[in-house]
Amino acid sequence: MEVRYRTRQLEKLASDSKKRIRELGTDAARRFERRISEFKAAECLEDLKNLPQARIHQLKGNRKHQFSADLVHPYRLLFTVENDPEPKKADGGWDWSRITIIQIEEITDTHE
Repeated sequence: MEVRYRTRQLEKLASDSKKRIRELGTDAARRFERRISEFKAAECLEDLKNLPQARIHQLKGNRKHQFSADLVHPYRLLFTVENDPEPKKADGGWDWSRITIIQIEEITDTHE
């Protein structure tokens, strides 16, 4: 999959291990790097949907356009689908097998 970043700061976190550890801590930095590697290695989001350690799922409510992947509790890596046109099924749900471009939006605690 192609991975994009909403901000230059997120892109730097992905490419600079010292910055990643300094800002996120060792465990979260390692998980962030692992998630980015998993995204880049996958053909589509469907390949990662059932990865138990990542727990990738679509969010609800005011974040229903975003997806979440676990980092270190309580932090999540939030991302959006960037395919154009959006890969939707006839029922309006996402066609995970056609999601091939994502954008990393933020690292946050979605339960706050």
